[in-house]
Amino acid sequence: MLLYHASKHLIAQVHSRNIPRRLLSMSLASPEAFSVEKHVAIAAVRRACLVTCTVFNQLVRDRTDTLKKEDDSPVTVGDYAAQAVINTVLRNAFPEDPIIGEEGADALRQGSNTKLRERVVSLANNALQEDLIDGEKAQWGLGSQHEHSSEALLKAIDEGNDAGGPNKRMWTVDPIDGTKGFLRGGQYAVCLSLIVNSQVVLGVIGCPNIQIHPANPDEEKGCIFVAVRGQGAFQVTLSGTNAIKLPFFSSEKSYVLQSEESKHTNIPLIRRVSDELHLTEWGMDSQAKYCCLARGEGAVYLRMPAPTIGAKQPYEERIWDHAPGSILVEEAGGKITDSEGAPLQFGLGRGMGENHGFVATVDEELHARVVSAIKRAQLAEDPKKTKPTL
Repeated sequence: MLLYHASKHLIAQVHSRNIPRRLLSMSLASPEAFSVEKHVAIAAVRRACLVTCTVFNQLVRDRTDTLKKEDDSPVTVGDYAAQAVINTVLRNAFPEDPIIGEEGADALRQGSNTKLRERVVSLANNALQEDLIDGEKAQWGLGSQHEHSSEALLKAIDEGNDAGGPNKRMWTVDPIDGTKGFLRGGQYAVCLSLIVNSQVVLGVIGCPNIQIHPANPDEEKGCIFVAVRGQGAFQVTLSGTNAIKLPFFSSEKSYVLQSEESKHTNIPLIRRVSDELHLTEWGMDSQAKYCCLARGEGAVYLRMPAPTIGAKQPYEERIWDHAPGSILVEEAGGKITDSEGAPLQFGLGRGMGENHGFVATVDEELHARVVSAIKRAQLAEDPKKTKPTL
């Protein structure tokens, strides 16, 4: 906790202009930077993964534990319970830090959802009360001595209502990224990041359905991916062991990783880019795509704005959908920008501003080729666009 308070003091000095920002950048690169935060984040994500695995194996198969959000996307008992677990850990470890989370607990408080609420509370408590493993602390709200009330857990879920913005230290939480993939037994991710002054400094992504090694598809599944600014990126098992530095794999094919959901991205445009650059398309749900790219399974990750129909407003991407994955790619030696080559914006609020799409690659040279190919593909789609400078 001393390190946490020291970093908070340093950030406060930057805000008051007592020290230059370059000193903050130097501090981020030190081996000790965000050590406590990293261990807390891994513990929170690991226990949230316990929740999601339990939910899928015991509850989701009968499809009785889902609700619909305003955008018609499903939200499960697992989303609520996983966010309750993560926010409980964060609130105990870093009580002053704001949290930006995807879910709220209003629906769970409705009388018609009593059984769903009880399941959420039971699942969250079971995960939080698991025995401590190396690196975990009881003061984070973990261990059998802690019994969390229903109201405390609902309040924890609601802790994720911060508006975001620049010049602050904040966490982003996506308890189940890729809920549709989760429901069908495919890829999904439990995602957590720490942002300081609009820069992502820590990202942790849990992927219970990813093979530990891509070359051994029959091997045990379940990985956690961890990146700290200036310290590289690593993959560990769900128990937090066997750390492997990323990237560690080289695929025989050059894959372009893209969303499974056509309404989330412009698949025809991505196909044009893939054909020009001789890439093989690979559809996958969630930020698991970033993880596969970071460890070497793919060459490119593309997410382009889907065409809007009629008066429908373009979708504004949310910071929790890209913050953890972005630092993972960068710390593994890759590059990520929007489709025009501009840096991603994580200090605008809960959203990321005007949606130009996302381009992540394993190296800078390939990144430049992809951005140019996107411009040509956009021109082919709409000849009225300005001819790109190549």
